[in-house]
Amino acid sequence: MSAVEPSLSSRRDARLNRELLIAHARTAFAEQGAMASLEGIARSADLAIGTLYRHFPRRIDLLVAVYGAPLQKFLDDIEAGMNSADPWDRFCAFLRVLCSAQVSDRGFCDFVSQRFPDDERTEALHNHLCGLAERVLTQAQEAGVVRLDVTTADLVMLLWASSRIAEVTGGIAPRAWRRNLDLALDGFRVTDGHDLPEPPLDDTRLYRVMARLNG
Repeated sequence: MSAVEPSLSSRRDARLNRELLIAHARTAFAEQGAMASLEGIARSADLAIGTLYRHFPRRIDLLVAVYGAPLQKFLDDIEAGMNSADPWDRFCAFLRVLCSAQVSDRGFCDFVSQRFPDDERTEALHNHLCGLAERVLTQAQEAGVVRLDVTTADLVMLLWASSRIAEVTGGIAPRAWRRNLDLALDGFRVTDGHDLPEPPLDDTRLYRVMARLNG
């Protein structure tokens, strides 16, 4: 019995340390973004940096522990409501919900808007998100309510813009990003407007930009 008890205690301590690191990382990432200091996270949890690296050898491992499950639930909820509204309302709701989720959490914004090519877990999540975005956009275009020249790259860049606006206006005009979103939605809608002179980013260039963000 005495030989087993220390092992059980060690496992319990390891589990508690892991949960503590995730909790402190969640706070740090939300306030400072995905590049928050790992040393600072360990210090705030009153643990050694070596303990953090034993649980999370790479930064992306800690990011997945914090945001992987919430993003998956977010994607599942969106997918469950794919046929619950008309195409325009669904298109608007998709972007409003996504922007709203990421403007209040800098880490979530970074996690959603960046690519991590060396991590299969995040690649699967991002591919799922991009697939949903393409479905929502295609359905709206086929219904004749969204311009045919709008692409998923335009939607991703809207996320970048919303998060930056929220970052610089926070504490002064925390809802300013909503105005920019509504202006963008109005621009996406089918009108008698002019053609866009600048072509969209293709999938390859968009991926390269998203991957560069985490470097």
